[in-house]
Amino acid sequence: MTTATARVSRHGSSTAKPSKNAKARERAVAWARRAPLLPALVFLIIVTQLPFVVTLVISFMNWNSLSPDKTGFAGFENYVQVLTDPYMQQAIVTTIIETVSVVLVSLVLGLGLALLLDKKFIGRGLARTLLIAPFLIVPVAAALIWKHAILNPVYGLINGSLTWVWALFGSDTPPQPDLLSSAPLMAIIISLVWQWTPFMMLILLAGLQSRPMDTVEAAQMDGASPWNIFRHLTLPHLRQYLELGGLLGAIYIVQNFDATFVITSGGLGTANLPYAIYETFYYANEYGLASAAGVVVVIGTIIVATFALRTVFSLFKKEAAR
Repeated sequence: MTTATARVSRHGSSTAKPSKNAKARERAVAWARRAPLLPALVFLIIVTQLPFVVTLVISFMNWNSLSPDKTGFAGFENYVQVLTDPYMQQAIVTTIIETVSVVLVSLVLGLGLALLLDKKFIGRGLARTLLIAPFLIVPVAAALIWKHAILNPVYGLINGSLTWVWALFGSDTPPQPDLLSSAPLMAIIISLVWQWTPFMMLILLAGLQSRPMDTVEAAQMDGASPWNIFRHLTLPHLRQYLELGGLLGAIYIVQNFDATFVITSGGLGTANLPYAIYETFYYANEYGLASAAGVVVVIGTIIVATFALRTVFSLFKKEAAR
């Protein structure tokens, strides 16, 4: 009896040791897979998270580089000033107007272009490439193109074309609109719409090409009109793609700085929140106030990004369920 018990105990111990070794091997393999990613993770934390933590700390300080002896803890005073200062309030309103206008117009134009490119015609590949081109241009270069080559009241493309058209009809006084002075915010919005419409078009075109065509063909055989097919089949299918395009566009457009800086330099009521932060930091030297405004922008961006990620995950689940 004792011998059998010893054998069982020896057998149990011999089986327990390989299980522990197997777990150790699994952990070693897992760390071997993760190890190459650790430098990238450390670099990402250093580049993105540490600066944000420093910005968060500075946002609670009363820090003006012109008065270093008055630096101290300010609590939530900077955040209150961001939300109550008239200039900051105007910048927030301008940011909202700019973001909503660009996203909505870009979505409508992108949807129209996506519907056109979804049809087969000669030169569709070339047309697609040309329509995508504005999104590939550097934002500063795009802003310079609109400021000087298109909207300039003296030698811009718009006024030059109007002069040429009026000359054909024998008129010597063509209209010479100056959007840069009369409607500067509209000029910025137009340049951003031109640049972001291809982005919306690509997302919506991907949604159109993922439609279940058997349902569309069945509706066509039943005599449904193109408008009814678009309204009851295409548009509901594109809902999540419209949400994704709008949310991703809002994340990037709310951080727009290049167009405002290049086209108007924040003048005539066109300063959005990122440009107001730039002015507060570099001109007023209010590091604490600028950091608080930056944290507000980051919080707003994170809120929008959360909804965008939910939409992306829902699209992935929908594709995986097929």
